[in-house]
Amino acid sequence: MILPKVRDARFITIRRGGTLTDADHRLLALWAAACAEHVLPLFEAVKPGDARPRQAIEQARAWVRGEITMSQARAAAGAANAAARDLSGAARHAAYAAGQAAAVAHVAAHELGAAAYAIKAARAAAPEGEGERAGRIECRWQRDQLPDAIRDLVLDDQRLRNDICWSVFDC
Repeated sequence: MILPKVRDARFITIRRGGTLTDADHRLLALWAAACAEHVLPLFEAVKPGDARPRQAIEQARAWVRGEITMSQARAAAGAANAAARDLSGAARHAAYAAGQAAAVAHVAAHELGAAAYAIKAARAAAPEGEGERAGRIECRWQRDQLPDAIRDLVLDDQRLRNDICWSVFDC
């Protein structure tokens, strides 16, 4: 479980009683999509004919552009997660990262799931003994991609949820 038991109001949109602006929600989705796309080749190397994770990332971006509904993005998330089910290791984690990225349209707090699964994918793909180092490199890369407008929010979220996200944000 990567979502907290009590939802953080900073990740609930203003219209639903939280403090998250639509602009920041879109930035979270774009950042999550970038995190997932960064490790997507790890999935595609194993399942080159399965486009579901790539489509989920594309649907996340389409949602940001207003081209699809939240429900369509959420359906794409489910499809990417289904692509992961029969796999293990880096490919599985990369597909889950894509699913989490598409799910940001539905629940903004999935942004951290996309990042965490991407780090897990990088760790799993690394040569033996190099997993922790690869995870730290991926984590730093992700942080370099953070837009200034959401940087403090995401870094604080990482600090607060690191324990339930497999401690992958110790970078």
